[in-house]
Amino acid sequence: MAGPKQVHPEAAPERLLTEREFAELGGRKLVYVRTVLARDVRDELIDDEGGVVIDVPGDTTLYSVHSADGERIALVGDRDLAFAAARQHEMNPVSVH
Repeated sequence: MAGPKQVHPEAAPERLLTEREFAELGGRKLVYVRTVLARDVRDELIDDEGGVVIDVPGDTTLYSVHSADGERIALVGDRDLAFAAARQHEMNPVSVH
């Protein structure tokens, strides 16, 4: 018969990270790459005068690069290019699904 679960006296109780703690987890060097459809980021493909900067079909898959705090810092048409660009800027990219 198993006894009660023993907890190491120095073990901290589990807790959820705050949004800020999560953002700082990877530091400024960690970036997240995720897929998006062009139709979902249409506003970012338009210039200040309302003209289309990049004209791609709405069902085109793009790759969005985000800083640890969730801010989009790049929108790229190729996954390998997204990772290469991040590494070129001394960042550590990870995939997010």
